[in-house]
Amino acid sequence: MSRFMSRFNSNIKITLLTLTAANLFAGGQAVAADIRVISSGGFAQAYKNLAPAYEQTSGDKLVSGWGPSMGTTTNAIPVRMARGEEIDVVIMVGDSLDALMKEGKLVAGSKVVLANSPIACAVKKGNAKPDISTVDGLKSAFLKARKVAYSDSASGEYIKHQLMKKLDIVEQMQDKTAQIPATPVGEIIAHGDADFGCQQRSELLPVEGIDIVGLLPPEVQLTTVFSAAIVNGSKVQSQAQALLNFLSSEKNAGAIADTGLEPVAGKK
Repeated sequence: MSRFMSRFNSNIKITLLTLTAANLFAGGQAVAADIRVISSGGFAQAYKNLAPAYEQTSGDKLVSGWGPSMGTTTNAIPVRMARGEEIDVVIMVGDSLDALMKEGKLVAGSKVVLANSPIACAVKKGNAKPDISTVDGLKSAFLKARKVAYSDSASGEYIKHQLMKKLDIVEQMQDKTAQIPATPVGEIIAHGDADFGCQQRSELLPVEGIDIVGLLPPEVQLTTVFSAAIVNGSKVQSQAQALLNFLSSEKNAGAIADTGLEPVAGKK
C-alpha cells in the first residue's frame, strides 16, 4: 500500500508540474503559431528573403500565398478576402489595403508601411536596350515595340489609364498592348510573347531571361506604396503583429532594398 501511495503521489506531482508549466507558458510566453500570409508580387521577393530569419527567431511558421492587390482573378487578395479565405496578414498596395481597412476587413491601427516601389521596364535578355531615361525616349520605346506587356495590378492600371495619355500614344498603342493577369510581366517578355514591358522593378528583378533597361523617367514615374496589416478575425494577432514589427524593422531595410524596393521604416 505504501508503495502504491508513493507512486500515486509522485504521479500527481508530475501532472501538477506539467499543468503548471503549460499554464505559465500559455499565459506569459508567446506560443508558436502558423501565420497565414498573402503577399502581392511587388513585395514577394523581399518577404521570401526575410521569412526564414523570422521563422528561426520566432518559432512561428509562415504559411505563404501570393496574389495581386487588385483585380478579379481567383488569387487576388480582395477576392480571397471576399470568399472568406483564412488569412492572418496581408501585404499589398497601400491604396487597396486602405480600401479593405475601410470595409472593416483589417484590424484598425495595424497597418504598417513597408516600402516604396518604382516602375521599371525590360526587354528580352540580349535584345537592344532602348534609352528610356527621358520622356521622349520612353515614348519612342513604346512606339517601336512589337508588343508591350503590363500587369493587371497597380503599375499596369497606371500605364493603361494614365501613362499612355501622358505620352499621347493611346491610339497608336491600342493594338500593341497586353494587360497580363497574375503572371509576372517579365515572364511574358522572357518567353517572347512581348518584346517590351513595364512593371514594378521589384517584380522584374527576380525573373530570368530579361534585361531591365531602367526606371520610368521621374516626370512620369509612379511610386507604389506597399503596406501590411492584420486581418480581422485572425486567431494569432499577437504573432501577426510580431511579424509586422519584424518586416518594418530598420535592421531589415537593407534586405528590402536589395530586391529593388525603397524601404520605409516605421511610417504609417
